[in-house]
Amino acid sequence: MVLLILASVWSWAIIIEKSIRYRRVRREDDTFEDAFWSGQPLEDLFDRLGAKPRTAIERIFSAGMSEWRRSYRKGVLLPGSQRRIERSMDVTIAREGEGINRGLGVLATVGSISPFVGLFGTVWGIKNAFEDIAMQQSTNLAVVAPGIAEALVATALGLVAAIPAVIFYNKLSGDADHITANYENFADEFSTILSRQIERSAE
Repeated sequence: MVLLILASVWSWAIIIEKSIRYRRVRREDDTFEDAFWSGQPLEDLFDRLGAKPRTAIERIFSAGMSEWRRSYRKGVLLPGSQRRIERSMDVTIAREGEGINRGLGVLATVGSISPFVGLFGTVWGIKNAFEDIAMQQSTNLAVVAPGIAEALVATALGLVAAIPAVIFYNKLSGDADHITANYENFADEFSTILSRQIERSAE
């Protein structure tokens, strides 16, 4: 039962932290995309971000722009630049996606294991109840009740730990997928803009 209580507390800590983080990430993404689509030169936006961009979407943008600048040599764009830019952003997206999903596995584990741990506690409580019956040779309610109560508490704690973990795992996984998909869409749109620049440079 102590393990179930600890698992429940751990789950709620992850749920609260992820909910706050995902809300902040969406707000930061909206702010950056407003600046990205505002019409200001991308070079100026990149310079303004500096060497250490703060947010995930800024790091994806910076990865693409850094590779874009490295692809120029003596004013000439090197062959294969588009592919290298896309790969650079894809690597950054994968890295950011890992960070976004980190901790969700704990919710999945708690949600799947807690009912079985509670069931084990139930079996243990019933076993104790039968042992008390055997020792006292009485089926009086006062003899059976403590073991049955222990069994019911273990079952309840298993459900209390599992149900929120499963519900929020599904919700937070969906939110994480949505955020990652937004990064991929942004990278595709940014790559399209750069491809136009590459085509103009080749003319």
